[in-house]
Amino acid sequence: MLVRIRPGAQLSGAEREFVACLQSYPTTGLAMIHVEADNRRIDAAVWTPRGLTVLEVHGFLRRQSGVLSTPIEGPWKISDAVVALDAEGSGSPSDRVEHGIYAVKHTLQRALQDPGHICGAVVLVPFRGAVVRPARTNLRPGLDVVVGNVADATELRIYLEGFSAGPRSWTADRVIGACDALGLADLAPSRAELLDSGFEEKMPEPTKTIDRQAKPRIEPTPGVPTKQQTYTGWAVVAVAILGMVIVLGVIATALAHDTAQPAPAGDVGTTSPTPSPTPYRPTTCWPFQPNC
Repeated sequence: MLVRIRPGAQLSGAEREFVACLQSYPTTGLAMIHVEADNRRIDAAVWTPRGLTVLEVHGFLRRQSGVLSTPIEGPWKISDAVVALDAEGSGSPSDRVEHGIYAVKHTLQRALQDPGHICGAVVLVPFRGAVVRPARTNLRPGLDVVVGNVADATELRIYLEGFSAGPRSWTADRVIGACDALGLADLAPSRAELLDSGFEEKMPEPTKTIDRQAKPRIEPTPGVPTKQQTYTGWAVVAVAILGMVIVLGVIATALAHDTAQPAPAGDVGTTSPTPSPTPYRPTTCWPFQPNC
């Protein structure tokens, strides 16, 4: 990675460690250290072919190891101890990096340069041998906290190689224009150096999509049934046949049941002759005759 330090810049120990990390990366990019933008000092502005990020670099006042927590409200901590950073000035590190993002964006816009989407990160550089985890955490979309030093620089390299998922939109000429807008024209690498480091000469053409013509809609011929109508008709016929088979099966089952269980013989009705009533014969009764 190409690294350029503003003349007269007084780097802290953490910033010198950070610069050593950048110089060791075989990554396509340009890092400008101690940038002045909109009357604000920016620790580092890093261009890669995919984007621009603004970095705020901080070291530690004493050796601290443990689990890093970065709440939105309240101080940052490492294993329940407040993080002792060498921060100067007012405001939290996340606020300062957001102000730096705005300053760079505003400066580029005033120079009629398209800044695109600018990311930002707070880079924490612990003492060598101290382990701070997680080595990367997200504060909010586009704003991260990355831990790294020369002995443990993997996560910082991963961030710089992939902080922007956009297309390769920063060409060599666009980087030179942005450096000129930030007052870094004399410090910026030449166009040939940027091309040799891996920046594109011009933006790659967008991937073309093949336009496929819609299939013409076939209108139904009058009097000729469509496929849907044909399928519907066959479905109705199949349901009717299935219903007939079910009815015939029920009838056959009923007949077989009646044949297998005949009525018992005692239940067969027998007829017997009904006796004729005794013919009526009138009796002659006399006065005072009993039983008459």
